[in-house]
Amino acid sequence: MQPITERDIRSSFVNCSKGDTKRLPVPRDLDDRPWDDLDFLGWTDSSFPGRGYLVVPRDEELVGIALRYETGGSGKSQMCTICMTTHTAHGVSLMAAAKAGESGRRGNTIGTLMCTDLACSLYARNKRRPALGQRYREDLITPEEKIERVRQNIATFVQRLYS
Repeated sequence: MQPITERDIRSSFVNCSKGDTKRLPVPRDLDDRPWDDLDFLGWTDSSFPGRGYLVVPRDEELVGIALRYETGGSGKSQMCTICMTTHTAHGVSLMAAAKAGESGRRGNTIGTLMCTDLACSLYARNKRRPALGQRYREDLITPEEKIERVRQNIATFVQRLYS
């Protein structure tokens, strides 16, 4: 992913109001992000638990997505549907997003199980490990294939916002 600015981030959101976009917290460490290792930018709101945000490159533009999730979680081991990393306890959450456009304004949402810290790109590249070292062992897939799978899965999630 190419480095992006706060302005890029704020102008990318497709499923929240302009007022919400102005108020959402943007990461302060944008200059320090490992951009070469990211397929999308994801972060959670430390001041408002249960809120997260994604910015995903798509067809030469950025798509920003506001997410909500339950902070308690199930406490059981679950697998992220984006990077296929298995986490214990609360490492995976059901992330819900309002759909884009009129459908979202009518209250329609989509959801998927994702790493709660939204660091799927780093898990796929083995730059980050789940708590307690739990990891589903994959012998038949290369690191490049894992990265491509993350890109395909996040693209599918974004596409569902519009359908």
